[in-house]
Amino acid sequence: MTTAAHRPATLEDVARVAGVSRSTASRVIAGTGFASPAARKQVTAAVDQLGYVPNPAARALVRGGGVRLVVAVLGTSAAVLDDPYVHQVVGAAARVCTPAGVGVALYWLPFGDPRSLDQLDGDRSVCGVILVNTTEELLAAVPRSLRGRVVSIGVGSATVPSFDVDNAAGSEAVLRHLYASGRRRIAMVTGPRWLPCAQRPVQTYRRLMAEAGLPERILPGDFRAPRGRTAAGEALRRWPDIDAIYAISDDTALGVIAGLRDAGAQVPGDVAVAGFDDIPLAGMTAPALTTASHPVGRIAVAAATALLDGRPAAPVTLFPSALVARASA
Repeated sequence: MTTAAHRPATLEDVARVAGVSRSTASRVIAGTGFASPAARKQVTAAVDQLGYVPNPAARALVRGGGVRLVVAVLGTSAAVLDDPYVHQVVGAAARVCTPAGVGVALYWLPFGDPRSLDQLDGDRSVCGVILVNTTEELLAAVPRSLRGRVVSIGVGSATVPSFDVDNAAGSEAVLRHLYASGRRRIAMVTGPRWLPCAQRPVQTYRRLMAEAGLPERILPGDFRAPRGRTAAGEALRRWPDIDAIYAISDDTALGVIAGLRDAGAQVPGDVAVAGFDDIPLAGMTAPALTTASHPVGRIAVAAATALLDGRPAAPVTLFPSALVARASA
C-alpha cells in the first residue's frame, strides 16, 4: 500500500499514521534510542499498514549494520578537512542524524586516488555517504554496492543524486550588479580547475563578458584568502586599469581586498570587490563585502535527509543564490 497512487510511503507518513513524532518513528524503525512500548506498537502497525520500505541506508540501520553517516570530502590534501564549509556540512548533517541515533563522521578522499571509496564500501558501520567536492571521476568510482546510499553535494550522476547551490545564477547576479554600478574592467578569480561546480561561475562570467563586449580577465584561485591576496597583485600588474574583481569565494575575496590595500588601491573607490558564499565575516569587514548567498546548511540537511528517509531524489536539486549588496561594490 502507498499513501498516493504514485508515491511510496515516507517516514513522515508513518509518524502521522502512528500519531508519534518523526524522530520517534525513526528510532523505532532504526531500532536505536528510546521509545515506549506503546509507541513501538503504533509505529510497527503504521509500517505494516502503509507498506513502508526504508531505503538501503535505513534498512542497514534496522539490521544493526549501519550507525554512521560519512561526509567524505575530496581534496588535494587533508587540509580540506579544516575548511569551514566542510564543518557546516557536518554540523547540518548531524542535526538530521542525531534524532535517528546515527553518528556523523568526516573522511578525507585524496584527490587522484580512485580507490579512496573502497574502505567505506567495506565498512558495515556506514549507512550512507555524502560526497563533497565531487568530480566525474569520483562518481565513476562509487562501488556498485554503495549505490543507493550515496548522495553528492556538487555534481551528480544517474545513480548519485546531487544537491548544490545555483552558483551560476548567483554569480550572474553579482556580475550584473558590478556592471550596473559602472564597472567595465572586471576580473575574476576562479576556484580549483579540477572541481566541476567551480566552473559554472567561470562559464557565466565568460558569457556575460562576451554579451557586453568586454574582455575576459581570469586568474586561477583555490577558494583561499592567501591566493586572493596574490591574485590582486597579479591583476593590478597585468591590467592596471582594472576597476572590479569578482572572486567565487568570500575567503578569496577578502584576500583580494587585502592585496589591493597592500598595493595602495582603495576599495571600492579604485577597485570594487565581490565574493560568493555570504560567510558571517562578509558583513563585518571594512568595507562590508558584496557577495551572493550560499545556503550550505539547507543543502546538507536535504542531502542527509534524502539518505536517511529514503525519499526519491531528483538527479539534481539546485538551491537558489541571491545577491547580497554591500559597500565593497
